[in-house]
Amino acid sequence: MSNGAGIQELMAAETRASQIVAEARIGRGDRMKQAKADASELVDAYRAEKQQEFNNKVLAAGGSGGSASAKLQAATNRDVQIMQGQFNGNMSKAIDILLSKCCEVSLEVPTARVRSTQKIYG
Repeated sequence: MSNGAGIQELMAAETRASQIVAEARIGRGDRMKQAKADASELVDAYRAEKQQEFNNKVLAAGGSGGSASAKLQAATNRDVQIMQGQFNGNMSKAIDILLSKCCEVSLEVPTARVRSTQKIYG
């Protein structure tokens, strides 16, 4: 009977050990979730702090964002007008160059082509 009792004790110990391991796994998962939540809070706080610093620097450097945007838009429009004028000024020159190149057709056969043809059919 002592053999049967020893087996019973081993089975009970194994059951207790598996319960302890399961509780440890659950505890570890809970600690990981808590650590992730804490880290997320820290990251969000740091991000908000840096965003506030950036906003303060932007306001100090350029005043309100609207006026800087308006200045940029005006500069862009001015540059577009300049490029449009350059395009219109150079358009006729470009057309003339293209037409002259299209109309200049050389009817001469290069001597290298004549020699290679003579070798093949010669």
